[in-house]
Amino acid sequence: MKRSEVNMILKDTIEFLEQRNFYLPPFAFWTSKDWKSKGHEVDEIRDNLMGWDITDFGRGNFSKFGLVLFTLRNGNDSNPKYTKPYAEKIMIVEENQETPMHFHSKKMEDIINRGGGNILLKLYNSTDDKQLDKNASVRVSLDGVIKQFSPGEIITLTHGESITLPQRLYHTFYAENGRGKVLMGEVSKVNDDKIDNHFLETIGRFPEIEEDEEALHCLCFEYPKLD
Repeated sequence: MKRSEVNMILKDTIEFLEQRNFYLPPFAFWTSKDWKSKGHEVDEIRDNLMGWDITDFGRGNFSKFGLVLFTLRNGNDSNPKYTKPYAEKIMIVEENQETPMHFHSKKMEDIINRGGGNILLKLYNSTDDKQLDKNASVRVSLDGVIKQFSPGEIITLTHGESITLPQRLYHTFYAENGRGKVLMGEVSKVNDDKIDNHFLETIGRFPEIEEDEEALHCLCFEYPKLD
């Protein structure tokens, strides 16, 4: 992705969040210069990949395969310094913009429609060899109500609705065409995007950035390292 594209996405996202009256913490707006002045007092943000996360999943087509995320809070199972057992994200999903099929081995999560359009999901159980189980039905909780779906059946989340996704449950999602982009929430166990994502197909989780202009804000994997 080009930095100019990332910057444009950030500007559009911040405007959308303001329209939805969803407010981000101060570190969301720190510039690269601001980050260079920060010390170990912000290790929790740096070490746990809190903040902006924009990806095209290595496909080079953000409008088709992409996602904007902001991690508001997160623990770290690999570092006893951090004791939070939970994480929270906000995400912006565009119409027909797909997050590729994947599951998490450790993380259980709730996906929540916080406003905008509708979220469409497809779910599959995973086999022992990490493939799609195209035969077994899927049982999940939608706002405390257990429901059963056929593998790959489209599940719609309207405003305020949520679904609980247990470990090793394959899922993909996108915003319904013609309904507008979605403000999507995630409440989960600790999130580790470095080791706990298993995608059905090989993808690039964090994009390579082509620097064609100055960064508006650092992405979560770009924070300056301390000596």
